Amino acid sequence: MINIEGLNKRYGDFVAVNDVSFRAEAGEIFGLLGPNGAGKSTTIGCLSGLLEPSGGHVSVLNHDVVREGLASRRQLGLVPQELAIYEDLTAMENLNYWGAVYGLRSVALRDRVWSVLERIGLQDRAKEPVKNFSGGMKRRLNFGCGIVHDPKVLLLDEPTVGVDPQSRKKLLDLIREQAGNGTCVLYTTHHMEEAEQLCKRLAVINHGKIIAQGTVDELRRQMGERDVVRIQGEFDVKVVRDAFNRDGIEVLLLDEVQLHLAVSDAPQQLSGLFETLNQTGARVSETSLTRPNLESLFIKLTGKELRE
Repeated sequence: MINIEGLNKRYGDFVAVNDVSFRAEAGEIFGLLGPNGAGKSTTIGCLSGLLEPSGGHVSVLNHDVVREGLASRRQLGLVPQELAIYEDLTAMENLNYWGAVYGLRSVALRDRVWSVLERIGLQDRAKEPVKNFSGGMKRRLNFGCGIVHDPKVLLLDEPTVGVDPQSRKKLLDLIREQAGNGTCVLYTTHHMEEAEQLCKRLAVINHGKIIAQGTVDELRRQMGERDVVRIQGEFDVKVVRDAFNRDGIEVLLLDEVQLHLAVSDAPQQLSGLFETLNQTGARVSETSLTRPNLESLFIKLTGKELRE
């Protein structure tokens, strides 16, 4: 359904996307996980035809997005990060507009609009101007406009940004519903928890390059069976790094105020870790321990937090 091979996008000397490749199939939620500015939105732009690739091959439903742009976009739905709705119009008028853009008419358009309003939970506010809506309601309508024509491929660019927990849950349920109906969903996010909840396969992108790709379980296994210990405080970077340069412990992230370690059987080793830190003169203010996850993998691969 989506096939990207060696995608590049340059703006002068700046490379926004660098040799990105992945495939996504029908009924799949494929995640593109990375921090802000990693190249996720640029990849979406090239897929949707809003941006012309500088190199590589991009196709949707076997249609090249450059040579067969109209055919590639006909069965494509896009939910952009920036709201693509008209605030002076009602929810129904917004859906009618976008449905008509994709060729829906008459009874088919009316029935589809009401169906989408019910699915996004806005049927009771259908004739109210969007400017009166909460942020979460606008996000749900933004999603509805992307699916009103029942696309076979759906591109979601950070669709839950700034929403309340109730609207977030509703949106995630709607995304699962789309995939359950056979739609191919490409989901971009910098929220590790959302990627782990929704996606069976994903690619981790940073500075325009794919740095890891596979199923969620495959990516977790790259961390081994080690726990991640996060410690806040005050650290002498060189002294602390030398102190933990030993087998069984890996320094994932270290600066003057934070230390992240990958440690086997961390609960049994915490006392020893604190003793070592005490010997370095470090001052510890806060500690947490988590099982291996996508965020810890990102730290291991980049030396940075996912949201930095």
